[in-house]
Amino acid sequence: MDAPFKRAKALNLVNSEKLWSKACQIIPGGTQTFSKAPAQHVDGVSPRLLQKSAGCRAWDVDGNSYIDYMMALGPNILGYGDKDVIDAANEGAKLGLVSSLAHPLEIELAEVMASIIPSAQMVRFGKNGSDVTTAAVRVARAFTGREKILVCGYHGWHDWYIGSTSRNLGVPKAVQELTMHFNYNDVNSLEKIFESNSNDIAAVIIEPVNFSDPLQGFLQVVKSVAHENGSVLIFDEVITGFRMDIGGAQSHYDVVPDLACFGKAMANGYPISALVGRADIMSIFEQVFFSGTFSGELGSISAALRTIKEIKRRGTIEHISEMGSRLISGYNEIVASKQLKHLTKMSGFGWWPEYSFYDLSGKPSLEIQSLFQQEIVRRGILTRSGMFICGAHSPGDIEETLKVFEEALSVVSEAVNKNKVLEWLDGKVIEPVIRSK
Repeated sequence: MDAPFKRAKALNLVNSEKLWSKACQIIPGGTQTFSKAPAQHVDGVSPRLLQKSAGCRAWDVDGNSYIDYMMALGPNILGYGDKDVIDAANEGAKLGLVSSLAHPLEIELAEVMASIIPSAQMVRFGKNGSDVTTAAVRVARAFTGREKILVCGYHGWHDWYIGSTSRNLGVPKAVQELTMHFNYNDVNSLEKIFESNSNDIAAVIIEPVNFSDPLQGFLQVVKSVAHENGSVLIFDEVITGFRMDIGGAQSHYDVVPDLACFGKAMANGYPISALVGRADIMSIFEQVFFSGTFSGELGSISAALRTIKEIKRRGTIEHISEMGSRLISGYNEIVASKQLKHLTKMSGFGWWPEYSFYDLSGKPSLEIQSLFQQEIVRRGILTRSGMFICGAHSPGDIEETLKVFEEALSVVSEAVNKNKVLEWLDGKVIEPVIRSK
């Protein structure tokens, strides 16, 4: 052995590899979601397909079990297969699932959302985050008579946004040129774009918070700059909604946007999203075309009503924050004890922690992160760097996870010291979904 520590044994992934080969022959890319593709994990080391999930656990097609911190990219806020939510969804399905006219449950959910979200004077539903961010942009263009959009963060797969990223294949150049990016916590980058485009910008759309707090007054200034230039302010709360605060980041930071987009955790995995906002803007949807056969689907609407109720009743947001805070402090204590502060840290929030790795020059290192993720997945932890905590994660799960992290960090430390990071990596280095242009 090279050192007195233990590298994790390889997983049995025979069925996973076999099924993945079959999937790639019939499904382009092998999966429905870029962020679930093998390249987002250590390809060749991690499972490619899961068989089932329950609570905060997942099992792959070879029977390996994991504590899951992906939560299907965030939707399962209460945990997989929550009985209360499933029962509610089934009751909605018994009403006909998709009806030929609007249903009273649509009104009920809209009223609930209006009661908890500061900006929600009116509400429309979709099925995923991209539906409602696109609807928000379209109605903002109709309201202002302008075309250009300023963005900060990730806002979905539709042309208006993804055309401005490295994943722009198939998006007309004319569409790509209508979207411009500014930097988070950098008012100057926002103001600079407005200086040369002040009469052309329909909306500013921003993820109000990601893995770090906005600087004091930042969101307020973004709102002021947008309004001073006659633009609509849109908060993309697809991730923050129901997870950071029951009323979203706008409630937490006391900054009310003109429009806001919600999704993911809204129905504990059932497909539904919502666009909420000012009545004078939202009422334009009587003319602006935003229409979907399944937007009023009663199973998901019923699931959303029950999920919101259970989040409140169970104190889920407080629980998530506590578990995540334990994870952050525990991880950083391990790092300090092993004198690895120059290589890694965990930051973010209890509701969404994130670990980062750096090489010896201080630059972010996907290579070192990949070795870490190889070691933890082989020890039964399924996650990406951004970790979603759910209501089913217990203090025992957090302790078990920290034990795995400690073992994996011992391997990482030794590999870096011996310059063997890539040598000890048995699969491919993780790739970002969207690369810097």
